[in-house]
Amino acid sequence: MSCLPEQKDDRVIVGRDTFDDAGVFKLDEERALIQTVDFFTPIVDDPYLYGQIAAANALSDVYAMGGKPLTAMNIVCFPSQKVDVKYLAEILKGGFDKVDEAGAVMMGGHSVDDEEPKYGLSVTGMVHPQRVKTNAGARPGDKIILTKPLGTGIISTALKGELIKEEDAEKAFQVMARLNSQAAELMQDFNASACTDITGFGLLGHGHEMAAASKAGINLYFSTIPLLPGVEELALEGMVPGGAYRNRDFLKECVKLEEGVKDIQASILFDPQTSGGLLISLNPHAAEGILAELKEKGIEAEIIGEVVDNPGIVTVYP
Repeated sequence: MSCLPEQKDDRVIVGRDTFDDAGVFKLDEERALIQTVDFFTPIVDDPYLYGQIAAANALSDVYAMGGKPLTAMNIVCFPSQKVDVKYLAEILKGGFDKVDEAGAVMMGGHSVDDEEPKYGLSVTGMVHPQRVKTNAGARPGDKIILTKPLGTGIISTALKGELIKEEDAEKAFQVMARLNSQAAELMQDFNASACTDITGFGLLGHGHEMAAASKAGINLYFSTIPLLPGVEELALEGMVPGGAYRNRDFLKECVKLEEGVKDIQASILFDPQTSGGLLISLNPHAAEGILAELKEKGIEAEIIGEVVDNPGIVTVYP
């Protein structure tokens, strides 16, 4: 926020200037800390799954910066006078298991009594100062890779509207609970130019942030973008969350939809995601190499576009 005072410190490698996923603070020539925090209200009924998804979502910010999580702390709001605390125990178990899977240590946390449950993590990670990945390094000629299919916001809306059952959303649950750890490791191996993860601003919002920070443009091709099963049909039935329309209004000067892109397809690209995939910019040869390895690991990644010389603009083709 522009009303807040600005701090200057030479040890801050990544601050708030580029709307990156986390802050990075240099400790010495070999080590830099990554710090992030995220939490939200339940998007599924299963408390354990909710804990897993919220934790994966928070951990993703460390992966997007090219780092590895070290420690995590719980952030909890819970109506303990109205809801049995056994559900809170399940939420915390889900978060713990996901942090453990990431190879990090759960250090504790803080809770408050609140009318509506909220859960997430503050996470500290580590990265070599010369290997930090930001959203500001994309170069014209790079290819753009997305490592998870889109549509979690639309599917969550359909669940709330009881248009689908939880078993119909199982694929979306698996995608949201999956860590971005393998993609992050491969991104380092293939020397990615830039990276961000796809969350509340949708693919187009976070794509624009990468384009603006990199002083470049991004062309995307809808036909190449992986989607969760049934997403287009649900969008046509009106299951587009309000956040997608807010994203679209906010980005109207920055996103160009070419002829042939259907309105409902655009809505999917503006759809807010929970624990979405990494959006990675790499040179074309590296992009083909990382794509092959991602697919070998069962990750549904695709090359969905390229970086061009059109600063700050994301253009969508059919």
